[in-house]
Amino acid sequence: MIRLPAVSGYRLPPKEIQEIVDVPPNASYHLSPRRDRIMFLKRRAMPPLSELAKPDKILAGIRIDSSCNMRSRMSFYTGISIHLLMDDGSLGPEKVVHGYPDAAKINFVTWSPDGQNVAFTVRYEDEAGSDSNLALWVANAESGEARPLFRQTDIRLNAIFELFVWVDHSTLLVCIIPSSRGDSPKKPLVPFGPRIRSNEQNNVIQMRATKEMLKDLHEEELFDYYATSQLVLVSLDGIVKPVASPAIYTFLNPSPDEKYLMLTCVHKPYSSIVSYKRFPKKVELWTVHGRFVRELCDLPLAENIPIAANSVRRGKRLIRWRPDMPSTLYWVEAQDGGDANVEVSPRDIVYMEPAEPLNGEKPHVLLKLDLRYRRISWCYGLHALAYEYWHKTCRTRTWIISPDCNDLSPRLLFDRSSEDAYSSPGSPMMCRTPAGTLVIAKIKTNYEGTYILMKGQGATPKGSVPFLDLLNITTGAKERIWESSVDKYYESALALMSYHPKCEIQLNELKFLISKESRSEAAQYYVSIWPDKKQVQITSYPHPYPQLASLQREIIRYERDDGVKLTATLYLPPGYNPSKDGPLACLIWSYPGDFKSREAAGQVRRSPNKFARINNSFPLLWLARGFAVLADPTIPIIGEGDQEANDRVHRAADC
Repeated sequence: MIRLPAVSGYRLPPKEIQEIVDVPPNASYHLSPRRDRIMFLKRRAMPPLSELAKPDKILAGIRIDSSCNMRSRMSFYTGISIHLLMDDGSLGPEKVVHGYPDAAKINFVTWSPDGQNVAFTVRYEDEAGSDSNLALWVANAESGEARPLFRQTDIRLNAIFELFVWVDHSTLLVCIIPSSRGDSPKKPLVPFGPRIRSNEQNNVIQMRATKEMLKDLHEEELFDYYATSQLVLVSLDGIVKPVASPAIYTFLNPSPDEKYLMLTCVHKPYSSIVSYKRFPKKVELWTVHGRFVRELCDLPLAENIPIAANSVRRGKRLIRWRPDMPSTLYWVEAQDGGDANVEVSPRDIVYMEPAEPLNGEKPHVLLKLDLRYRRISWCYGLHALAYEYWHKTCRTRTWIISPDCNDLSPRLLFDRSSEDAYSSPGSPMMCRTPAGTLVIAKIKTNYEGTYILMKGQGATPKGSVPFLDLLNITTGAKERIWESSVDKYYESALALMSYHPKCEIQLNELKFLISKESRSEAAQYYVSIWPDKKQVQITSYPHPYPQLASLQREIIRYERDDGVKLTATLYLPPGYNPSKDGPLACLIWSYPGDFKSREAAGQVRRSPNKFARINNSFPLLWLARGFAVLADPTIPIIGEGDQEANDRVHRAADC
């Protein structure tokens, strides 16, 4: 029998581990919509135990913190600062957002569409017995001064699902707790009655194993109680106007022209075997003035979606506003009943129509796809990129469509394997419109054709080399205009910082936010300004753990017995000398990966120049204790023929 030492309270890890775990992560950044400001959000290293220990309720697949009426165990920010972005790429003076209580936990930080204000929530330790300490605040971006948005003290927020969204530059749509809500339902001593499920039709329904679903009628009552919201429009001067009726709203989506609200809610009958995501779902269209326009769809309970990859819900799905138009809707509908096992052509159809069709006008068929629809990236009407994919074959295709030109047929741009990292063309660089929506940036050149920028990770047999390509979507020709250095640094283009109301950027006026790091230098942010490609450093983060500054890192390549070439990253503690120090204890951190081909499994998807950022859930912590760490060795499980990789999980034992 092993006797553990008697201890009182929590046991702490060794000092050298604590010193790493307690280092706060670097602040995350948020660029303003018009790229004239940058906001930094500060975080703490670890959440307090009091946050993790708070009781919660688990209903329909979500954890609810009943004291704040929000999701439980949410991470949070501890501070906000805002800088102007100067024309030369440097930062203006720091404006610290202030006015909220000390030690407040900050969440849901969002720029207004014009970038003049920032909305966020704060929660803090309140007086005993308070049933809500969550409040919506707004801060002026120029002064940093923050204040509560609601004047009334009796308004309480409901953050179980989407909490708020900007409707225009000075108005927000907010979910609040209905004023008529009383105390939470108490569980009856005697159950409401037996829970009966019937399968008289002998239908076979395949379901993945699930937990934390609604168990009985009492939990259905609790779900209704905590998730039901009243929508209100609130202006920056605090004027509140109710919109629509109370419901369980899961998605709020204003139109780009600020005239309509697309509201998604779930409703009964609920299910005890699937989460809220598959509950009956209704999507309605309202005006911002509170007039009901029409119902877009009302989808039934979806308990029988086949478990095959690429199976989806029947009916309209992914209903969205076109970001490049005032108020045009688009969505997709499966033609195979949502069952990926059914062979049919086309498999998905994408439709489009205005918010209020005239004279019974039918939806316009935008695109027919033989694979499963993934997404569309829009580019102001003349062009858009539509993506489809198929999991079983790893096939992905990109189409160029002309949504506002009916006489132009879709044209295939890329047709490739999603597993083939070496051939990845990247993804288009996006730009914010005056309405705050995202569209593809058009690059103005002296050449004929329409040009966009493609950003990619640049996987190569020698390591990743991120790049930017200038792509002519008229001809498919591309030119590499920037790529990371390969000798010492790992650089990555994070965002386009040039702004134009029509998202048309001159090639010689490009401006990017760049991340730059090396094996020994933590990642810093730079602004790269063209045409000279001058880089201006805007952050100076210190080395987070100088005690490990000289750790040794190497990408190793090896071959499995069946001939598959694999890679891993080997970390050695600072100062380790094999000839003097001898063998080391080694921790191996790995997880199997699914691949369709041996060639894809053997591709290199990492860079030798990246900084070894350590988090508290990764074994690199143990370098401080003298261990070696072999991180992320490729362990491919390769499907054969029609078999999925997960159908052959026994192969993991061979790795």
